[in-house]
Amino acid sequence: MAENTSALTAKKIPHSMTHHGHQRTDNYYWMRDDKRSNDEVLQHLHIENEHVAAQMAPHKVLQDSLFTEMKSRIVKDDSSVPVKDGAYWYVSDVTGDNEYASHYRASDAALSDKSLLLDVNALAQSHEYYDIGDLAVSPDDKLLAYSEDLDGRRIYTFRFKDIASDTYLEDVLSNTEGELVWANDNKTVFYVKKDAQTLLGTQVYRHVLGTPQSDDVLVYEEQDHQFYMGLGKSRDDSQIYIYLSATETSDLLVLDANTPTGAFERLLPRTIGHEYGLDKLGDSFYILSNHKAINFRLMRASAETIAEIARWEEVVAHRAHVLLEGLELFDSHFVVTEREMGQIRFVVHTYQGDSYQLTFNDECYFAGVGQNPEASATTVRIYYSSLTTPSSVFDCELATGQKVLRKQQEVLGEFNSDAYASERIFVTSRDGVDIPVSLVYKKSTFKKDGTNPLLQYGYGAYGITIDPTFSSTTLSLLDRGFVYAIAHIRGSEMLGRAWYEHGKKSFKENSFNDFVDVTRSLVKEGYGASDKIFASGGSAGGLLMGAVVNQAPELYLGVGCHVPFLDVLTTMLDETIPLTTNEYDEWGNPNNEADYKTILAYSPYDNIEAKAYPNILVTTGLHDSQVQYWEPMKWVVKLREYKTDNNLLLFKTDMDAGHGGASGRFKSLHEKALEMAFFIGLLDS
Repeated sequence: MAENTSALTAKKIPHSMTHHGHQRTDNYYWMRDDKRSNDEVLQHLHIENEHVAAQMAPHKVLQDSLFTEMKSRIVKDDSSVPVKDGAYWYVSDVTGDNEYASHYRASDAALSDKSLLLDVNALAQSHEYYDIGDLAVSPDDKLLAYSEDLDGRRIYTFRFKDIASDTYLEDVLSNTEGELVWANDNKTVFYVKKDAQTLLGTQVYRHVLGTPQSDDVLVYEEQDHQFYMGLGKSRDDSQIYIYLSATETSDLLVLDANTPTGAFERLLPRTIGHEYGLDKLGDSFYILSNHKAINFRLMRASAETIAEIARWEEVVAHRAHVLLEGLELFDSHFVVTEREMGQIRFVVHTYQGDSYQLTFNDECYFAGVGQNPEASATTVRIYYSSLTTPSSVFDCELATGQKVLRKQQEVLGEFNSDAYASERIFVTSRDGVDIPVSLVYKKSTFKKDGTNPLLQYGYGAYGITIDPTFSSTTLSLLDRGFVYAIAHIRGSEMLGRAWYEHGKKSFKENSFNDFVDVTRSLVKEGYGASDKIFASGGSAGGLLMGAVVNQAPELYLGVGCHVPFLDVLTTMLDETIPLTTNEYDEWGNPNNEADYKTILAYSPYDNIEAKAYPNILVTTGLHDSQVQYWEPMKWVVKLREYKTDNNLLLFKTDMDAGHGGASGRFKSLHEKALEMAFFIGLLDS
């Protein structure tokens, strides 16, 4: 396929930027419009969307078929497994063609008196985009608070309703992060307010029901804008926490939940480089800490010793090849989430020192501790999924480890998990490091002779690990002979904390090299055809795509680049852009010359060259608050200016959505269908 791009030419207005004696000129800087109201910018985005529609028109039947196919696998009438929290059991249902869930509660596990808490479909009815951020019931179970985002910029408004009468209170809290914590008096709440310009949450406010938001009291303000802010409550509900988290440092402030008018106090001194997670049950604090332990260890402290690390008691020691990822406290046991050689496991401990492992049988899988709101529970809820096993919910007896399957997500149609196979392999990178790769394919179509099309996905940032999970949408590719691969590149924590450290800042190019090296190895080993390789990534994974096509464009027939972070240097130099200052410890601070040079060397926008690039589909949301729309917009027009090929370069903007794309369980399938049709269409051209 070739494209006519004459209508997509954009004007140039040179914008010069000089730092550390180095000058850059950005001819498309003018495309930045913080208010999203510039007619010329909006017109260009509409023309790009029309171009996508025109180029994809020959594959419209395929795209519609893919959408119908993916939708047909989804159970229309479905419900969650009930969760007990206090006096009630909570459950959510989706029915028919509804895009959103409705939330209910009942007084028994059988849901015999199930009553409606919130009908999200009714709330979303008049909005193109709608997202519920948080649902929080008051401690006395009488009031419901929920937050809503109407444009995808993750700026949430809280509303409150009396559950018994199903009537709304007059209280409305706007410009929040979407998270709220109730004090134990059932009338005081705490929330994080967003800065209108940077969209950072730096202030915690106290609100008393029945009073206007203008009367709310600022109880804490964080001056260091490298920290993200969150709220929570201790496991025993006795304390309210303000969580502060920078890339390499944690901090926490505490307030007695029974004294909401008191002052938040720091629980232990803030120490640069000390990362930890903390919870409290009874008289003891439990801390997952990296103090003298790169992969973390579990410590215990009392109210008297919590402020002095030297007085903490070690409960689970540090191990060089085992990463401690999480902790869940119960009255009788505690559960530690561990990861070794990329695989998650759960270790159940008694407070007396005994322990055992909860394990699963798939070669590679994801499992996570689910909702366990009651410390008195005798079971732990676990969510489980693999590349061939649909999402499953288990309740595991803490005393014995016996697992009871409460639900497995039904996949409609002719799906049979035995028809598919998954593998975990390791690929040696150019610097001799073994990179984990998770693969899945349909047994009847996979030849391992270098003839299968292959889609490789990657992310590789922030220590976020993309675990191998089941996707009913991916079946549409597997059933057409595709192999699907997840490259667990450096920048995640797949192989422990050092795996992350060696994929950020001055080591960032390891992420890009790993992805390319995985592609070359999969082709060499016969997993994919050299002329049928596709790649996809979003957000920081979109940065990955931009860097990969600069480094090795010849490897890929097509690339999906979604809400991509592409103009890294310009963005990281601008503290007015949301999230910039929080990211210095991830990418580096280019106000420092060494970091500037590091970022300049790989920033996709700055490294576009006059050469052939693969077919590329780029998507974004106009209201994206994490990666602004103008980054992919500028990258696309500059790439069109430089590239020497006639391959497709398509740029689709959702004019109603933000970073997360379309809201709703079916609307988002249109985005999946577009990318799949783009890939499959390239095979057929």
